[in-house]
Amino acid sequence: MVFLQLLVNQPVAQNSSGLRLATAHSDPDLAKATTSHGFALWDDLKYPADFSHFDYVNPNAPGGGEVRLLGYGTFDSLNPYILKGTSPYNSPGFFLFGINELNETLLVGTAPRGRSGDEAQAAYGLIAESVSYPEDLAWVRFNLRPQAHFHDGEPITAADVLFSYETLVRDGHPRYRQLLAGIERVEADSSHAVIVHLKTPGSRKDVLRFGELPVLPEHYWRDKDFAKSSLDIPLLSGPYKIDRVTAGQQIVYQRVDDYWGKELAVNRGKYNFDRVRVDFYRDQTVAFEAFKAKDVDIYMEYTSKNWAVGYDFPAVNNGQVTRVEIPHQLPSNVQAIFLNSRRPPLDQLAFRKALALLFDFEWTNKQLFYDAYTRTRSFFPNSSFAAPQAPPTGAELQLLKTFANQLPEDLFKQPIEHFETDASGNIRPQMKRAFALFKEAGYTLKNRKLVNSKTGKPVTFELLFRQKGIERVLLPYTKNLKRVGIDASLRLVDSAQYKNRLDAFDFDMTTFVLPQSHAPGHELYEMFHSASSKIKGQRNYAGIQHPVVDQLVEKAIQATTKNELTVTLQALDRILLWQHYVVPNWHINSFRTAYWQPLMRPSEQAPFIFGFENWWFDR
Repeated sequence: MVFLQLLVNQPVAQNSSGLRLATAHSDPDLAKATTSHGFALWDDLKYPADFSHFDYVNPNAPGGGEVRLLGYGTFDSLNPYILKGTSPYNSPGFFLFGINELNETLLVGTAPRGRSGDEAQAAYGLIAESVSYPEDLAWVRFNLRPQAHFHDGEPITAADVLFSYETLVRDGHPRYRQLLAGIERVEADSSHAVIVHLKTPGSRKDVLRFGELPVLPEHYWRDKDFAKSSLDIPLLSGPYKIDRVTAGQQIVYQRVDDYWGKELAVNRGKYNFDRVRVDFYRDQTVAFEAFKAKDVDIYMEYTSKNWAVGYDFPAVNNGQVTRVEIPHQLPSNVQAIFLNSRRPPLDQLAFRKALALLFDFEWTNKQLFYDAYTRTRSFFPNSSFAAPQAPPTGAELQLLKTFANQLPEDLFKQPIEHFETDASGNIRPQMKRAFALFKEAGYTLKNRKLVNSKTGKPVTFELLFRQKGIERVLLPYTKNLKRVGIDASLRLVDSAQYKNRLDAFDFDMTTFVLPQSHAPGHELYEMFHSASSKIKGQRNYAGIQHPVVDQLVEKAIQATTKNELTVTLQALDRILLWQHYVVPNWHINSFRTAYWQPLMRPSEQAPFIFGFENWWFDR
């Protein structure tokens, strides 16, 4: 791992106001630099410097009205940038709505908030009106818009950018240390420009990761404890401010009349509602009933059974409610049962493999899901990064051969193994094979209990989850585990307890969804690298500690071409699948949603986002 050097450890100069300025060793030659209105990872930008709006918005959408949304679980903080507490933005699915308590970023297009709808890994200027960089991309200069300001009228300056970088790396959620690990140092070149030096010249990913930096108001946070969760309404800089909060139950956003970015091309046609009210529900059934009663304007459906049979009510039948599946081209998230390999016997590959055998997806999909889903067979589903199911060939094979002495011989000769049933519910063949694997791991069946062959201690597991709706899927799985002698129980906890236990890796097995992107980078470190398996709050829930995985993660982060990234991730995917760190679940390539009139959405659906921030009320 490359450790992050904070700016406070760098030799920098200060002017009379205390602003840290670039020193002579920076030596940026702006005369020879390229200046652009945006930045792309692989290809040229789709939109020219003088574009007026994105193709997938309605630039003439009328504004006004209060839209009522729902959130799941609860919240106890309004700081989405730290480990402690749960903010509205960090509650399940909230990011899809595009309206939240986040500060504006330097660039917009690659972060989860404000993601580009029709380009993969392309960003355009937001707080920064342009970026300048030399041919070798050793540094990049972010040129800030002079009109950008916080909601209290204070301008957004280079000092705020430096403060945000230092604060998030020092006191923010641990993922910021990973996302910004490629930054060597950051300096102010003037009150409205910062120069970012990269540890690895040419690393375009690191430019985008810094562009995703939320810029915090230094004058607001200077005398506050940033690392402490709080329900105090923070000072923001975006199209909405927080108007009212009822702790854990409701948050109301008010559109900002004098929002400085209102007329920017990247915002035209967006953020059309005057007010956004979000009510939080702990139970999906109650939330759906609230939608049917028109207490909520839009409902995102995550349950296939309800999608199939739950919408036969008058408002759907008479056209007041539109029910639609909106296809997308997003890399699918990785939904799975994560096996905590920090704990025996889950630290043994043979045991984990046996547990994967006993999940009967085919029966589940037929009986519970109305055949709505596709089985997930990759850590990068629905993307070119998924490892081919056949044995490795070509460039992937050559890469894997460099680690041949650290990998099983069969990995090079056999296809990736996935377990299937005939959907009848009869899993005797799977049980027979599972017992052989249990024996290999040192466990045997005694008095109908699976026990450690040496100690006689029975195997017990608790499967932790937070959404009651998934219980009907987990119950058949725990029933199968009990059939092979494992004392498996389910534990439903609230959102706060779930987060605390996951942050501390305090579970045997748990359900979770790992997000994926068009160009995975530093987040791979958080999900799969050995170092992250010991850091509280990281998303390496399975406790993965594998030397080849570590090297491939580091190689993927430093990849300079799309082909290099693709080959590296295919190799990484193959090894992760071979190790059975998770029991893969399923995915679907569409958004299932229902909404009440007079909600309207653009006629052109962007392939890479849901894009609710582009909707409006028909007047």
